[in-house]
Amino acid sequence: EKAEIPADPEYKNLVWGDEFDVDGSPDDTKWNYDIGVGDNGWGNSEKQYYPDRPENVLIEDGVLKIIAKKEAFNGSSYTSTRLKTQGKFAFRYGRVDIRAKLPSGGGTWPAFWMLGSNITAVGWPACGEIDIMEYIGNIPGHVQSALHTPSSFGDTINYKKTDIENENDAYHIYSVIWSEDQISFLLDGERFYTYNPVIQTNENWPFDGSQFLIMNIAMGGNLGGIIDASFTESEMLIDYIRVYQ
Repeated sequence: EKAEIPADPEYKNLVWGDEFDVDGSPDDTKWNYDIGVGDNGWGNSEKQYYPDRPENVLIEDGVLKIIAKKEAFNGSSYTSTRLKTQGKFAFRYGRVDIRAKLPSGGGTWPAFWMLGSNITAVGWPACGEIDIMEYIGNIPGHVQSALHTPSSFGDTINYKKTDIENENDAYHIYSVIWSEDQISFLLDGERFYTYNPVIQTNENWPFDGSQFLIMNIAMGGNLGGIIDASFTESEMLIDYIRVYQ
């Protein structure tokens, strides 16, 4: 990491977004879904099944609601939603702002994140992963951001936590600023973590191609941890997502 962290570029041209102003299902020109349980709970031993149905995702009163529920469904004990823009929108370099309220409850693991569009060709982690926001319901009062690369994945090295208040009851803005030199993460406009290897290689910087967006609530798993036995349902509210270049 560089000794002095340079300022990030200012990206101000809105190139893509969703204000979630039309009630009903998410806009299918912008979003599609990961369905099912994935390989070994999406690789993280997660407990939820992801369908694509209004019981788990809908737009209402100007917000997108992603709802995690305790219910028997297709062999799983929990349901939720994993929305993504893969095949519909991807970008290289810019700023993403997401204004949201986070779900609560032990075992909830909501995230706003991105994967390299080349994941279908090169796989993970070679595609690169940018975790704009991850929250662990078992450790309230903190959010974290992280990078996964061929040189740092699994036992994540490149991440940082920051304190947060009223994350379940108030809206906060979770942001990433991604340029060719560095990737910075912000909470409510305040930068708390910047990743900028002194020498970029394919191993530590798979971030020179386009990435697509993902939003989900996982249940349990490696980061979510033990699911509270009394958990029944919790929702994440997303007011908007905006991408600037």
